[in-house]
Amino acid sequence: MTSTLATQPVRLQERLSHDVGIPAETLAIRQEVRDFADGHVAPLAYEIGHREEAAENFPRALMDRMARQGLFRIPFTHPEGGRGLNYPAMATAVMIEELAYHSNSVAAVVDVNCILAGNALRHGSEKIRKSCLLPLLEGHKIGSFATTEPDASTDLSVEALRTEAKHVGGKYVVNGRKRFISNAPVADFVTLLCIEGTGMTMLVVDLDAPGVHVGAPDKKLGNHGQLTADIYFDNVEVPEDNVLGEPGRGLKIALETLTYGRIGIAASGVGMAQALLDHSVQRLQTRKAFGKPIAQFQHWQFRMAERATEIENARNLYMKAARRLDEGPGFPEPEAAMAKWYATNLAGEFARDAVQIYGGYGYMRELAADSSHYRVEEIYRDCKIAEIYEGANEIQKLVIARSIFGKDITG
Repeated sequence: MTSTLATQPVRLQERLSHDVGIPAETLAIRQEVRDFADGHVAPLAYEIGHREEAAENFPRALMDRMARQGLFRIPFTHPEGGRGLNYPAMATAVMIEELAYHSNSVAAVVDVNCILAGNALRHGSEKIRKSCLLPLLEGHKIGSFATTEPDASTDLSVEALRTEAKHVGGKYVVNGRKRFISNAPVADFVTLLCIEGTGMTMLVVDLDAPGVHVGAPDKKLGNHGQLTADIYFDNVEVPEDNVLGEPGRGLKIALETLTYGRIGIAASGVGMAQALLDHSVQRLQTRKAFGKPIAQFQHWQFRMAERATEIENARNLYMKAARRLDEGPGFPEPEAAMAKWYATNLAGEFARDAVQIYGGYGYMRELAADSSHYRVEEIYRDCKIAEIYEGANEIQKLVIARSIFGKDITG
């Protein structure tokens, strides 16, 4: 697929955002990932975001390059095979932002691989860490994370879930079906939330195991480089030492992992919003109407001022949530919920503005006359899912409301 993209815009973040109080370690990671993304993600981003969703189109060579760069090691400790950073959640969040600036598909793949699947594996045995986590960090394996089912997503209760694990003779036998599972068509294993009796257990399941079937990739509105599919389990036998954490306590692991993931999704929202600002300002300065640049119209001056302020707020929110996660104790609620809702809502609202700024050009996937295309069209499609996955934004508002009113009132 060949096409022409306008010159990359000036990054206004360096002019508008000042990293007061951010650890030098985190700033160094941001610069490292930015340099990598500018050099290796940006040239492939249009193709990744527009080609048909298929396993053969997965950007595996790019993932291999990221592994060689050591990016998958950022969230993890030295004993786990990671970089052993003092603020790993902050570093992971800025990595996701920098990747999403050029490709939300790539950011989403890394989020699932490292934050969701990788974080869940930390609760596993030494055997699981050696057989799954270390190969994931090295880029030899790709992970997936499965909680959602055809009739259970927002509601992860025992009553709603149908995928079941029965403990039989020193092993588990799994039956059921999971839906919208990111990375599934290319993953080597899945970290799987199942019903076990009156509780829930999380297991690591090899996707090549007998009885496992991964469906064809879904055809989605956006995030074409992030493949999702159903996974079917038909009497799948899983060793009992593939349990993550304690049997019956899997929901706690899943919810804590998703809270971490929400920080990553907030960061991806900021990355998309920053790209929208940069591309929009470039267009406003170069496109003319009634004999003058559109940037001279006060409406757009004020709107960009509003959006720039909102981006700064969103970035500060996710950084605060990540720092709380790094410093503990406990998980950062309601900060993670605030960050996820605010940043992804901002990306969605700004994408609408950006397409309007580009006019008909912003609506084109590719202009037939000269094969030109513009980033805002891709973000307009990609950003919607960020308001839905890893906890719909309505759920984030409920989490925040519970902190205000208490669970006795909100339920």
